[in-house]
Amino acid sequence: MSKSDSKKLRHFFHIAYQGKNYNGWQKQQDNFSLQQVLEESLSQVLKTPIAIVGCGRTDAKVNASQFFFHADLAKPADENLLFRLNRILPADIAVFDIIPMENLPHCRFDAIQRQYDYFIHTYKDPFLSDFSSLYLGLEIDFQQLKRATDLLIQYEDYRCFCTSPDKNEHTICRVSAAKWLVSENGNQLRFQISSNRFLGKMIRILVGQLLKVGKGLLSVDAFESYLINKETPKILSPAHPQGLYLSKVTYPYLDLAPKTDFLGLQKVSNDWKLIE
Repeated sequence: MSKSDSKKLRHFFHIAYQGKNYNGWQKQQDNFSLQQVLEESLSQVLKTPIAIVGCGRTDAKVNASQFFFHADLAKPADENLLFRLNRILPADIAVFDIIPMENLPHCRFDAIQRQYDYFIHTYKDPFLSDFSSLYLGLEIDFQQLKRATDLLIQYEDYRCFCTSPDKNEHTICRVSAAKWLVSENGNQLRFQISSNRFLGKMIRILVGQLLKVGKGLLSVDAFESYLINKETPKILSPAHPQGLYLSKVTYPYLDLAPKTDFLGLQKVSNDWKLIE
């Protein structure tokens, strides 16, 4: 560690956000991003330029009920910083915790597991439209949907379900869990997947392909052939972004429970039943 690095006081910021007003997490020229808003707000409060690093790169309109970024500060953060930062941030971004870290851990590269949830509703509801994806009159064969979903933990190379696979150092993703749940009234679906990493638009592409299987437009064997042959489908058809949530990020040294419940989406249907 260099002498300058030893003076840095790294902090992890535990946050959540609604993504509908942003062009994704990553700061981009001429685009309104979450990273930009947080860097500007933190710099304003501390009266010095602050650069931050996020634990991932969510797409435009994608939400996060748990997200971490790290920043190096000149002195330890206190409750006053948490209060002042939340006061100037827009209502769709919340900071829950500011955690001082020993040495210089990396909030993106150190994460060992990420969990995403994807929500679908099958009826028009103005209170769900920004936070769940509408698929009107969706009829699903749950048995075929589950058969295809169960294949995900058997494969590690997800090159076929990535928009730009060659931009990645590799396309290996170790999926540890994947399942579908249905609401008690049958009008909402929820896909949940966990892995050590994900590729660009991978989950939305997966959901789009799995829905094709459930609707009888794609066989389970054809779905598996993409994974076996590592061939990208001719038509990817990613699912809509607003239904997707980064819902849990786990580190070997930090494992916090999320402090929000998908903006009340779980309360809409009360009980979720695992599709078996």
